[in-house]
Amino acid sequence: MNYRARYIKTKEKIKEDHTQQRDNHSSEDESDIFHEMSLSSDGTRQSDRIHPMDVQMAVFHCADGFLKQLMVTKLSQCQYALPLLVPDPDTQQIEFPLWTFRQTNKSWKMRNTNNEIIIQNQPIYKAQTPMVFFFRFGSVSSSKSQLMNSLINEKHNTFFHRNCPGSSRTRVLMDGVVEIAWFCPSGKNTDKFTDCVAFCNLHGDAGDHEKQLQILTEMASVNVVLLSQLDRNDKSAAIIQNLYRNSKPLICLFTENESAVTEVKKRKFKIGLKDRNQSEVSEELRRTINDCLSESSSTFRLEDVSKNSNIRVDEEDDEDCRRGREAAQQMMSLVEKKDRTEIKDSFLPCQGKLWRQWSQKNKELHRPRANETEMDISKKKTEMKKIREQQHESDIREFIKIFIKEMNSHAANNMYFLKWLRILLDEYISGDLSDLHHKYDEKWSTVFQLKENNDKSEQLTAEQTELERISEDLQAAAFGLEHIMREIGQIYESCSSVKKNKKDLQVHFSSLPSLAAEMMISGFPLELMDGDAAHVPVIWISAVLDKLIQKLGDQRVFVLSVLGLQSSGKSTMLNAMFGLQFPVSAGRCTRGAFMQLVRLSDEMKTQMNFDYILVVDTEGLRALDLTGSSTKDHDNELATFVVGLANFTLINIFGEYSSEMQDILQSVVQAFLRMKKVRLNPRCVFVHQNVSDVTSGEKYEEGKRRLLQTLDKMTKLAAEEEVCDAEYFSDVIRFDAQNDVKYFAQFLEGNPPMAPPNPKYCENIQELKKTIVCHASKSHGMMLIDLKDRIRNLCEALLKERFVFSSRTALEISAYRKLETEYSKWSWRLRSAMMETENKLHNKIENETIHEIEQTDLQRELKTTSEEVKNSMSELFEQDTDADILIQWKKTFDIKIIELQEYIVRETKRKLNEILQQRNLKKNIDAQRKNHENTLYEKSKKLALQLKDKANDEETLKKEFDLCWEQSVDRVISDTPPIKDIDIMRDVRDVLKHIYRSALVYHCSESCDIFTVSTYSQYAIFRKSTKTVKETCGFAQTLSSEDEAQIRLLVTDVAQQTDRMIQSFNISNMGYNISCIQQITDYIKKRVTEHQKGPVNYVFKIEFFMDLVISICNRANKMITDQHRLFKKANDHVLYLKKKRAEYYSIFQKYCHGAKSAAIFAEIICQKLKEPIEQSVYKKTARDLADEMRLNCESLNGNRSNLEKHILKTLAEEEDFNKYMNYIHNPRDHFKDFIRDEVSRHITDKFSDSVLPKMKENFKLLQQKIMDAACESTEHVQVNRGDVGLWLKSFTQHLSDDLIFSEKDLSGVKHVDDFKLLEDVIRKELPPVMSDISSRFNTNTFPANLDYKFRPDELLIDHFCHGCWVQCPFRKDICTDTIDKHHGDHSVAFHRERGINERHFPQAQYLCAVVCTKLVASDQDFYAPDGKSPCRDYRRAGGVYEDLSITPDLSDLPYWKWFVCRFQKDLEKHYSKTSEGSFKISDEWRKYSKHNAIECLGQCI
Repeated sequence: MNYRARYIKTKEKIKEDHTQQRDNHSSEDESDIFHEMSLSSDGTRQSDRIHPMDVQMAVFHCADGFLKQLMVTKLSQCQYALPLLVPDPDTQQIEFPLWTFRQTNKSWKMRNTNNEIIIQNQPIYKAQTPMVFFFRFGSVSSSKSQLMNSLINEKHNTFFHRNCPGSSRTRVLMDGVVEIAWFCPSGKNTDKFTDCVAFCNLHGDAGDHEKQLQILTEMASVNVVLLSQLDRNDKSAAIIQNLYRNSKPLICLFTENESAVTEVKKRKFKIGLKDRNQSEVSEELRRTINDCLSESSSTFRLEDVSKNSNIRVDEEDDEDCRRGREAAQQMMSLVEKKDRTEIKDSFLPCQGKLWRQWSQKNKELHRPRANETEMDISKKKTEMKKIREQQHESDIREFIKIFIKEMNSHAANNMYFLKWLRILLDEYISGDLSDLHHKYDEKWSTVFQLKENNDKSEQLTAEQTELERISEDLQAAAFGLEHIMREIGQIYESCSSVKKNKKDLQVHFSSLPSLAAEMMISGFPLELMDGDAAHVPVIWISAVLDKLIQKLGDQRVFVLSVLGLQSSGKSTMLNAMFGLQFPVSAGRCTRGAFMQLVRLSDEMKTQMNFDYILVVDTEGLRALDLTGSSTKDHDNELATFVVGLANFTLINIFGEYSSEMQDILQSVVQAFLRMKKVRLNPRCVFVHQNVSDVTSGEKYEEGKRRLLQTLDKMTKLAAEEEVCDAEYFSDVIRFDAQNDVKYFAQFLEGNPPMAPPNPKYCENIQELKKTIVCHASKSHGMMLIDLKDRIRNLCEALLKERFVFSSRTALEISAYRKLETEYSKWSWRLRSAMMETENKLHNKIENETIHEIEQTDLQRELKTTSEEVKNSMSELFEQDTDADILIQWKKTFDIKIIELQEYIVRETKRKLNEILQQRNLKKNIDAQRKNHENTLYEKSKKLALQLKDKANDEETLKKEFDLCWEQSVDRVISDTPPIKDIDIMRDVRDVLKHIYRSALVYHCSESCDIFTVSTYSQYAIFRKSTKTVKETCGFAQTLSSEDEAQIRLLVTDVAQQTDRMIQSFNISNMGYNISCIQQITDYIKKRVTEHQKGPVNYVFKIEFFMDLVISICNRANKMITDQHRLFKKANDHVLYLKKKRAEYYSIFQKYCHGAKSAAIFAEIICQKLKEPIEQSVYKKTARDLADEMRLNCESLNGNRSNLEKHILKTLAEEEDFNKYMNYIHNPRDHFKDFIRDEVSRHITDKFSDSVLPKMKENFKLLQQKIMDAACESTEHVQVNRGDVGLWLKSFTQHLSDDLIFSEKDLSGVKHVDDFKLLEDVIRKELPPVMSDISSRFNTNTFPANLDYKFRPDELLIDHFCHGCWVQCPFRKDICTDTIDKHHGDHSVAFHRERGINERHFPQAQYLCAVVCTKLVASDQDFYAPDGKSPCRDYRRAGGVYEDLSITPDLSDLPYWKWFVCRFQKDLEKHYSKTSEGSFKISDEWRKYSKHNAIECLGQCI
């Protein structure tokens, strides 16, 4: 709004010849000024320039109605004259652009007969004022427009005139245009006119524009004509004569006359202008006009111009405009003649008392009192529901019905309707608001004066009561488009609550948010926070944003907000900066918060990382609320909400330095401090408005220094209140006092109401805009869906007294979950890569091609995958939309990935070294077995040669072979005893006998599963000095929650370590020995002893150790037994030889039939490859399956939180109480069982579609590798002229990465010379071998024939269960972090009810149905190690509580509420407690169905 833009000149392109100097070689003495100056010039003439007013009118003619209106509104704000009558450039038809004036308001002050100041604020089209009409005949030497400016504002060119910068002689579009401007008095004695006066100016010769002249001379209060002199023969003589004879005042200004003002006859004056002082003429003219106006009662109203039939009115010609006006007028007809203070209650019933009651109840619900029970909470919810039902039952008024109908019926053209409605509503309330504000100011002054005098009489009370009444009337009288949309929002929320449409709503309620979304897209602001109820309608706002996403797509937005004192120019600044429509008229201040979308141009989008700017305007801090009081809490909450919502915040301060500034700075600093605690990083700029002298350098720097001092001071105060370390403002937010503090000049250049906007202010606005754009270009903003979540989270935060913790959890949780999911992917990629490497090296170890494992070799194998993961991490932390939040964890996750890699390498090296050691220990077993195989081979071969002549007698051959085979097997059995079956639990009892002989018999029959016990108190013997033991109301001593948690942690860790020990025994390869149980028992005893020696005040009974050993071994029983079965199958000579009988008989037959050695050797190779091929394919298929399930299985394709969601869903579907107890008390085992079930189900369900095809593909690939190895080995032998030993060496080396198959497996074969035949026979015999293996491949053999550590379920268990398993001491909830010993607090997705874990109040006979998140929001106590501690301050209890993060939360958690209700009797029986009295389960809980419980999982996790 820089009014100087009118004077911008067009740059002339000056041709070269224009500046050529003429050839003149005369000396300076001979030069002739008269001759040379008279020479014609080829330069550009003034008349060739484009006239600035032609530019304005050209734009005006080309613009649509809305742009014209905007132009006129801006021209009015710049105190420029406005087009009143405009000839069409083509048809010359006169148009009256009444629509363009509809948003223009004028304010002025005047004195009444009692000399009291009267403030007027009116839409200008309604204002009834005198009008002075200026026109001219012919060409005159004086400027009419300049003379008018001297009357209105001598310091400002209201009307453009010939002497203005950029003016030219030629005008194309201005002739015949009538402009209008108003003089608005300020109520001072220096005013030129005492009342508001309109001035109209007809451009051009009035004789050429008779229509305009006729209309305005008839409507004018005073006519003023400029002419050079009177001439009876002039064409204008008749017109002047008629005006002179008319009773209306006429002032004639003669440019060729020197006389002073002369009253020729009554109300007819002449004034000469020639050779006279301009100021003297202006003063005479002003006095004359005032004299005329004082005697005239004639007034002018802008709307009355439209009554003239000779002109075209824009509003009547535009069908959309006319229809919009008619619809708006139909709505307004319903409210006419109604009491302004009762309109909202009558026409907008949903948003008044009911909405405020609901908001208050909601706030109380989120701020529970001490000892508030679930029954109390349920009662509040019921009351809130009833309020919603009352809202739903209330009738929709005709006023709202028309609005909804109009918005829906002309959705594409409803801009005119909305504009008209806002115009008419502003017009409707403007008068009342002005009167009420005047009354309020007077009453406030009275109250203030009484307080200053320390008057405590009844008069003060009465005056304060009256002040509050006026304040309430002010609230009730405010009625705008925002109130209509608020009502629609409440209709939507009430319908959503009761889940059905209102009976008299003509559309479905689900379509209502679409109306608001369309309005936002069209540029209308939407109320974000209700200023009357100080509440955010979250359901409504979320629905509107959802519709916005549907219409625009999930666009990226940059959120800009503003904070500042009331009436400090926040809305004005935003409107000026972005051309917005935040209301600043009709005497209203912004209440609550509004948001408006600003679409970026295509050019701007190339510079930015987002599509829209979302501007949030707010009510002023330290504003007087509706009861006349001011609250610090409200300001703090509003500041936190606005700062938390925005990417960038403008802190608006009115004046250079004031006490008010300190009032708001603490709220602002506290808001930024809270954002720092939740690791949001908004930026801010401080704007000092209305600074008198921004050019003073010293003053400028001094102001910044004082501001920084104040900010540092406020930071210390805020840090004390927020209990955090911060000494300087720079500790809280990145802040550069040199660049982040802006000083704005005064908004107006001069004194209101006639002062235009200060051009320096406009320049300041542009500078600030550049700063914002600069910051914005470095920001990614946020997606609309993320904005919706942030609004919801911050609203929840506002409702709670300790909302910072909630805000932190809510805002970070989604970003951290995303990081967890990505970490899960990264870790799986690293594990998967290392599994491939481990398998390859395992084969090489078994084949004895490598004899040591170096860590550097493993790191090298992992390097490529590690680099890929590193690049993926960089991309996430630098380019993700939540990069600003995620960056806080970058260092932690960098370390975690490094630690994970080190762990994977270290574990792989350990496993491979164990295999190396076990290979050496196993050599004797392998040598003995190979000796038996070679003996059988030689005997079979010898027998075949003896029976060669009976080759065709199959019966004889079989009989002789069977006899030989039985004799050989008998000899093997006599030399080597068979491997026996094992009984793990018998061995456990035997081992325990040697430790606790006396207690064993008693305890073994009484042993408990230690993983499912509800408490460990039964295992503890308390020492006398105990402080950690609860002893209440005469009840027995029990362990504290902290002790219970520590013991649970011990049990869990011991179980985990013994699992690793069992795996390290490698029983499938080495066999089982009772020493395994001995080692496990020794380890458990060591850990239990160490725990008792720690800082605990109890010792364990013998039963604890015994139950722990028995429980762990019982759980490992199946795994050990299965592994031993595999060992027996592979190493028991009887079973092994029985399995090989068919193979040896086949070789025997071939020898009998005279087959060549190469052919027999080929068959032996194929038979020997059968088992290695089977194992290789099984293991590869297992890895492939694990990869597939990580991608495609819903429960396994995310992080551990996602897995837990599916576990809870399955538990709910099965409704098995015992499984629930297992999950609650032994979560890790339950997770493992669930993963095993998922894998088993996947293998069963997808065997034909997924498992079998993978297996066949792996068979195919392996078969090709074997044939390639055979081919290459044959070529190698032929080139090097080697023997069978060389061929075999080459063949096994080629396959050493893929198969456990070495030269020693074929040590008995020596005489082979036809290697081509060998290769051909392998090619022929290998497919049947593959088919044989494949035929045995089914859902049973696949897992049964795989070692535990190679199974897909175990691979996934290793991935998912390598994390944090710390449980909430209140409710046993599992920490959701996927990283063991992670950085930061332990937290869970959502908490269980208190009674689930038997944690109860001192009255221990009752189960307590309270959720942790509600518990920590209350003032209840719990038992900490050092006695009672308030739940609200649970962290201060230390120990396990110190690193626990529980978000205070009052939201519905249907899952565990449904669980408690569904299994109430089971829980009471399990814990021997009841739910009665104040601990009774709320009826509200019983409304949740299983469907509700399962459905909520997707929202919570």
